[in-house]
Amino acid sequence: MTQDDELDGLVRKRIRALRVAQGWSLEELASRAHLSQSSLSRIENGQRRLALDQLVTLARALDTTLDQLVETATDDVITSPVVDQAHGSLRWSVRGDPGMTVMRQRVTGPPPDNPARMRAHPGREWFVVLSGTAVLMLGNRRFRVETNQAAEFPTMMPHAIGAEGGPCEILGIFDRDARRGHQREPAEGE
Repeated sequence: MTQDDELDGLVRKRIRALRVAQGWSLEELASRAHLSQSSLSRIENGQRRLALDQLVTLARALDTTLDQLVETATDDVITSPVVDQAHGSLRWSVRGDPGMTVMRQRVTGPPPDNPARMRAHPGREWFVVLSGTAVLMLGNRRFRVETNQAAEFPTMMPHAIGAEGGPCEILGIFDRDARRGHQREPAEGE
């Protein structure tokens, strides 16, 4: 079996699996993709050649992208973190969205009591508390975020995260803009 044959079979299986996961019959997906039911059946069963225009139409009908439909398995399944000594954290890049970063951080001090030390920048952040209790300062509001609770917020709102009652550990996800906003160190007095 060649690589092309393997990819062909994989794409056909994905089309069927996505259709079944949506709870759709052959007739329903065929209607959404503007194909005949028999054409779709032959595509899924390998009795009809896969045409690029049909793959694009099927991807749209299945609410996915052509890239995701034809994506092959990769050997790069495991990712090692980058140690960020300056911030005391570990960072992982998310391959599917290079702008997305996952960060694990131990927070030991309370949030700043001076609102001028809070930061605002474009983007969105999401974090979950793995252990302990975190305090999220968001504008003039203070939120306690306990173990297994998560917070999500737009980072244009001045914000800071600290610990309450001892260290806490958080796992955060930053979009591209939020990651950039956290890459620079705050200037003295900021």
